[in-house]
Amino acid sequence: MNEVPGNDVLGVSGLKRSFTQGDVTIEVLRGVDLNVAAGEIVALLGPSGSGKSTLLQAVGLLEGGFEGSIRILNEEASRLNGDERTRLRRDALGFVYQFHHLLPDFNATENVMLPLMVRDATEAEARERAVSLLTSLGLGHRLDHRPSQLSGGEQQRVAVARALANKPALVLADEPTGNLDEATADVVLDEFVRLVRGEGSAALVATHNERMAARMDRVVRLHGGVLEASLPDAE
Repeated sequence: MNEVPGNDVLGVSGLKRSFTQGDVTIEVLRGVDLNVAAGEIVALLGPSGSGKSTLLQAVGLLEGGFEGSIRILNEEASRLNGDERTRLRRDALGFVYQFHHLLPDFNATENVMLPLMVRDATEAEARERAVSLLTSLGLGHRLDHRPSQLSGGEQQRVAVARALANKPALVLADEPTGNLDEATADVVLDEFVRLVRGEGSAALVATHNERMAARMDRVVRLHGGVLEASLPDAE
């Protein structure tokens, strides 16, 4: 297996995942190798159904059943028990999904405060961090609004702020602008990239959008269950 360089936040080697339906076995991931360096933003490009979400679920330690090696900050996930996986996920990872998954009864600030409070930040510390992130995303005037009072683009900005609240080493984003119109998606993506860079985090962003992928540092394409590397400006 590949050694994970010291400056990589993620090292995946020989990752496989298959599903059995009746007498048919579907191989979704056939031996994926991928490293993401500290501070690097990588686009994971592929059509719907290509296994992008499956790969992110594996890297996010959200489900089992995978073969191969996943190393996050040089910790081998397969050697961790459930509590240790939860700790690594909480401390090292942030998540952004196509749908924001904000808590409807909490306002924007409170939604961003939650992951900080889970990590034992004081309420004052959590609020200061949440307000800072939301303000940097242009939501300083929406701090007390609940999700139902926000536009789709504003909701997704709150989700981005929540993902970055604990200063994760790696942000995993699954079609983060897929539920937005093109103009709004462009704005949210630009703000996402700017904030991730500003926080010094790395990101792995799953998308089927070539134009969006081209704005990342590097593009890898998931095809036939394996990754093919390409440059951001390559066609």
